[in-house]
Amino acid sequence: MNVVIIEDENLTAKRLEGMLHKYDATIHVLARIPSVAEAVTWFRQPTEPVDLVFMDIHLEDDLGFRIFEQANLTTPVIFTTAYDEYMIQAFKVNSIDYLLKPINYTELVAAIEKFNALKKQFSQGSDSATSQAGPDLETLLQLLGKHKNTDYKERFMITVGTKIRSIETSDVAYFYLEEKIVFLVTKDGLNLPVDYSLDKLTQLLNPKHFFRISRQFLISLPAIQTIHTYSAGKLKLDLMPKSRQDVFVSGDRMTEFKEWLGK
Repeated sequence: MNVVIIEDENLTAKRLEGMLHKYDATIHVLARIPSVAEAVTWFRQPTEPVDLVFMDIHLEDDLGFRIFEQANLTTPVIFTTAYDEYMIQAFKVNSIDYLLKPINYTELVAAIEKFNALKKQFSQGSDSATSQAGPDLETLLQLLGKHKNTDYKERFMITVGTKIRSIETSDVAYFYLEEKIVFLVTKDGLNLPVDYSLDKLTQLLNPKHFFRISRQFLISLPAIQTIHTYSAGKLKLDLMPKSRQDVFVSGDRMTEFKEWLGK
């Protein structure tokens, strides 16, 4: 069986490959790919037939689901994710399965066995199989990035020296990533480290009030002071309080950002 692993954490990808070989030493891992862009390029090129793809949801440049849109990928997929079991059940649509990180070997085997049982449905060239196997992208994207969870985080408990501070979410201007540490910036200019990744914060915060403009910044609407248009429509933002680094909107998030501004 030929498989492709799409995962931006190298150690996780190697561990998964090791478990696959433990299950079946004849499994051939054609590639380990860390990003949407590289995956799209890889799948657009002539290659050996791929039987199964293991795909992380949050990759280094975008959501893994974008690969389906850009590369017309119809290969069966087992998704891997750090989301909790409730969310996994919520968006278990038409993929083979979802595996919760860290991946459990027993669950991995069960997912592969499920794939083997359904293998006939994924026969190459079968339109009906493709429709049954392919994930419902709109549903997945909505559940992942725009799920209607109303229980959003209202405050952050932050340790500063020997003291613990409670910061209301309404007092947060933006979050940014620097040297692998995520910082919370309050409206009055405090910079405080938080024990959350930007990916996790995107899930916890109300999407009406906060938007992930890039891999480095998650901002609130009131924090935007000025928007500058550069060549090719590139956008630069002036934030308040002022950021220590230049703030740009990623090209792949430009359309969603403009929609968010207009809501």
